[in-house]
Amino acid sequence: MKHEFERCFVKDLDSLAKEIELCDEETLLWHAPPGVTNSIGNLSQHLIGNLNHFIGTTIGKTGYVRNREAEFSERYFTKAELISELAKTSEMIREVLSSVTEEQLNEIYPYETFGYPMTTNHMIAKLASHLGYHLGQINYLRRILQN
Repeated sequence: MKHEFERCFVKDLDSLAKEIELCDEETLLWHAPPGVTNSIGNLSQHLIGNLNHFIGTTIGKTGYVRNREAEFSERYFTKAELISELAKTSEMIREVLSSVTEEQLNEIYPYETFGYPMTTNHMIAKLASHLGYHLGQINYLRRILQN
C-alpha cells in the first residue's frame, strides 16, 4: 500500500510543479480573484508545509518546522523555489514512505488532526486526498486566471 501512496504523491506533486511552471510569477501565481481566498502560490506553500509536517516530521522525524499561518499570508518562495521545494517534498515522501513498515501503517497516527483517532495508513490517505483537492483547485484557478 505504501508504494501506491508514494506513486500518488509523487505524481500529484509533479503535476503541481507543472501547474506552477505555467504561471507567470506576478500575474497568476500570487493573484486571487474576487471571491477566491487563496492564490496558487499560497496553496502551493500550504501543500509543501502540510506534507512536510504530517509525513516528514510526524512520520519521518525530519525536524521540519511548519508555519501554517505564513503559508497563507506570505510569499516566502519564488516561482523557482516553489518548484524546487516541491521536488524536495517529493523526495522526502519517497524516503519516508519507503522506510515505513506495515506495522507502523497500522498504528494509530500520533495526532487526532481531524478530531478522531485513525491509523497512519488512514492519515496518509487523507493527506493524498488533500493534495488532490488543492491540485484541482489550483488547476481551475490557473485556467480561470489565464482567460
